Amino acid sequence: MRIGQGIDVHRVSASNDRALWLGLVHVPDAPGLDGHSDADVATHALCDALLGAANLGDLGRYFPDTDPAFRDASSRRLLEATMALVHAEGYRVISGDVTIIAERPKLALYMPAMSHELSSVVGATVSVKATTAEGLGALGRAEGIAASAVVLLEDQA
Repeated sequence: MRIGQGIDVHRVSASNDRALWLGLVHVPDAPGLDGHSDADVATHALCDALLGAANLGDLGRYFPDTDPAFRDASSRRLLEATMALVHAEGYRVISGDVTIIAERPKLALYMPAMSHELSSVVGATVSVKATTAEGLGALGRAEGIAASAVVLLEDQA
């Protein structure tokens, strides 16, 4: 068994043309996040947790923000590629857990869909929950959104 942990943070975009994607789900009527890809912090944290558990490094190693091929890339594509790397190392996912840290928007209505979408790609249950930063710091001022994730992998060898 292997445990991995991941964290990601992106600032809220000043541009109105960025959509907010969290956990592979579009969250309407909310400002998007700045990033080279779609800036889905929940999925990026999950990818980093998966890569870490498999001792494969981090997301930037495989999908660098300097590579134009990943400009505005869907995080679904990144998660699918991450799962291929994890499987190639001989691991399968037992479970995952993601926590999104955001003052707004309120995410309770979207969390079941996030869990469903992430679980369908990962092939195991991925729970999703949200909390706030209680008004503290940049996250508390709603200047960005962060996420953390943990996964449990099993070696298939």
